[in-house]
Amino acid sequence: MSNAIKRGGFSSSFGVLTATLGSAVGLGNIWKFPSLTGANGGAGFLLVYLLATLVIGLPVMIAEITMGRAAKANPITTLQTLSPKKGLPWWLIGAGGMLAAFLILSFYSEVVAWVFAYVFKAIGGSILSSDRHVTESAFGALIADPVQSLLWQWGVLVFIGGILLLGVTKGIEGITKKLMPVLFVLLLLLCAVSLTLPKVGEGLAFLFKPDFSKITAGVILTAMGLAFFKLSLGMGTMMTYGSYFRDDQNIPATTLRVMLADLFVSMLAGIAIFPAVFSFGFEPAAGPALVFITIPTVFSQIPGGQLLMIAFFALAAVAATGAMLSMMEVPVVILHERFGMSRPKATLLTIAALVVLGSSCALTNSLLADFKLFGKNMFDLFDFASSNVLLPLGGILLAVFVGWVWGRDNFQRALSNQGELQNAAVTSAVFFLLRYVSPLLILIVMLKGLDLF
Repeated sequence: MSNAIKRGGFSSSFGVLTATLGSAVGLGNIWKFPSLTGANGGAGFLLVYLLATLVIGLPVMIAEITMGRAAKANPITTLQTLSPKKGLPWWLIGAGGMLAAFLILSFYSEVVAWVFAYVFKAIGGSILSSDRHVTESAFGALIADPVQSLLWQWGVLVFIGGILLLGVTKGIEGITKKLMPVLFVLLLLLCAVSLTLPKVGEGLAFLFKPDFSKITAGVILTAMGLAFFKLSLGMGTMMTYGSYFRDDQNIPATTLRVMLADLFVSMLAGIAIFPAVFSFGFEPAAGPALVFITIPTVFSQIPGGQLLMIAFFALAAVAATGAMLSMMEVPVVILHERFGMSRPKATLLTIAALVVLGSSCALTNSLLADFKLFGKNMFDLFDFASSNVLLPLGGILLAVFVGWVWGRDNFQRALSNQGELQNAAVTSAVFFLLRYVSPLLILIVMLKGLDLF
C-alpha cells in the first residue's frame, strides 16, 4: 500500500475513464479511422472492426491494465513481479514497450507539432483560403523549414513534459478530466455545422452506408490491425495506466466504456469532416493532406469558417495531447522506478532523449531529406519498426504471458477484484481469447505489416 501511495494514482472512476480514453484517442480518430471506414465499406467495415476489437483489442487492453494494477509498478517490474519463473526474461516485453514508445513519440511529436502550429495559423487566418495551392504551399513551407519544424516539436515535448511534471493525479488525471469534455464539445459543435451543409447525405453515406462487396480479406486484415493499434496497445501505456487504477475499479466495464467512447469520437469526427469535404468537391483522402491542406480550404467556404477551423485544430491538439501523455509516461515511470531517478529528472531526461531522436524525424523534409537507413527516412523507419514489429510483437507476448504463464487463477483473481466482482463468465471469455485467439490474429496482422502474408 505504501508503494501505491508513493507512486500516486488516479483518484476517481471518472479520472480513470478520461485518462484511459485520452490514451486511446489520438490524431487517428480525427482523420484515419473515419476515412478507412468510408473507403472500406462504410458500416460493413465498421461491423468487422467492432468484431475485431472484441477478439483482439479489448482482451489485450484488459490484460495490460489488469497486470499493471496487480503489480502496481512500471511495465518492466510488472512482468518481473508477476512471472512465476523468475529466470525467464519476460521483462523484455516492458523494455520493448519503452523502446516502441520512444520511437513513436519521435515521429508522432512532429505530426503533433504541425497540429499545434496550425492552431496558431488558424488564429492568424493565414491558411484560410479557398485556393488549394495556398494551403498546399503553407503546409509545404512549414515541414520544409528546419527551424520551424524543430521549434514546434520541442515546444510540444516541453508542453507534454510540463504536464507530466505535475504527477499522475494533478497532471495526467487533472488535465485529461478537463480536456476530454472539451474534445466532445468541439466535436459536437463541428458536427452541428456539418449537418447543415448541402451534401450532408453524401458525406454520411460515405461513412455509414454498408457496401459489403468491399469486405475482402485485405479489408478484414485492415480492420484487425486498426482494432489492435487504435487502443494504444503493445507498448506498456495501458499497463502503466493500469498501475494507477483504483483497486475497486471494474476493469472490464471501464475498458468497454473506453472502447465505445473512442469509437464514438471517431464517428463524430467523420460526421464533422466528410459532409463538408463532399459539399465542396474534395476527395476524402486519408492522411496529412486531408487535415492540413483540404480542411482549411473547406472551412474557408463556410460562414464563420475561421472560428470553426480554430476549433478543428484545437480539437486535434486535444486528441494528440492525451495520446502523447500516455506514451511519454512509459519511459518516465520506468526511469523513475527502475533507475531511482526523481520524477522531474526522469521527465527531463525523457524530453532530452526525444529532442535528439525526434529531431531526426522533424528534419526528414528538410536537412535530412536524402538521409536513409534500410531504404527509409528516419520518420518512416521509426514508424515501420514500431508499428510493424515492436507493437504487434509486444501484444503477442503479453497475450501469451497472461494465457500461458501468469495463468487463469491469477488472472481471474485480479480481474474479479479478489472475488468482489461476480464476473467469472467475462473472465473465462477474455482468458480464452488471450490464450488461443488474440495472439494468432495479432501475428497475422504482424505478418501482413511485414509483407510476409
